[in-house]
Amino acid sequence: MSSTDALATRYLDVPGGRLGYDDTGHGTGTTVLLLPGMLVSRSIYRDLRPLLAAAGHRVVTMDLRGFGDASIAWDDYSPAAIATDALALLDHLGIGRAVLVGHSYTGATVVRAAGLAPERVAGIALLSAFIEGPPANAFQKALMKTVGALWLRFPSTWGTYQRFAFPTKPAGFEEHRTGVVAALRTPGRKQATRGHLGGNAAPVGWSTAVTCPALAVMGSGDPDFPKPELVADHQAAALNGRKVMIEGAGHYLMLERPQTTADALLAFLGESA
Repeated sequence: MSSTDALATRYLDVPGGRLGYDDTGHGTGTTVLLLPGMLVSRSIYRDLRPLLAAAGHRVVTMDLRGFGDASIAWDDYSPAAIATDALALLDHLGIGRAVLVGHSYTGATVVRAAGLAPERVAGIALLSAFIEGPPANAFQKALMKTVGALWLRFPSTWGTYQRFAFPTKPAGFEEHRTGVVAALRTPGRKQATRGHLGGNAAPVGWSTAVTCPALAVMGSGDPDFPKPELVADHQAAALNGRKVMIEGAGHYLMLERPQTTADALLAFLGESA
């Protein structure tokens, strides 16, 4: 899963900390901002980014608070707080409008950003996201609390989850898996991990403020959802958008099926121009 199109890390200071990002810096098509999901870095887009850039788009990828090349300690790690970071980065780069792509935890982030600044967001795409989810019942809350405690105390269990998240293991999978586990073991990282685990990744009602085009992309084999296609249907309906299902794919579409994911996004970018 290594890319020959490596970009230098750049930094932006915002209230509360420092963000790491990279930027292809050019492109005649719609600018795209890619946001990773929880507990991983922007490197998950290393195979998808060059495909979008080769099609003529300026592509920016940003680390989330607490992970990758961002500073670790923040007061707020929520999707809503990350939405303000995304808009601040667009301001910093002088980007008037962009399509925002959120994965998993940051699906809620791009929905929030679109509602806060509709004039800045040309469209939003959700990859394996959790938005507009039904309230968790007592069993689900207890299960997530247990899983979160395991990831905090035993980072290797996050690596075990990665095995289930990829129904098909792409080239470089073990490099990816060991890297995300090592990141959780970085001194001080527990604060960030705890912050992500406590963030509301499935807010209900934020979609009502979205007026831009929207796309929900989901793998039919995503283990995070009992019925992935029904989730995608629900999200597309809530956003007055459409869905794309990737047959057999798991939770990390951009790594497992980068070309298929790029095809879905490129079609959407054409519609959002």
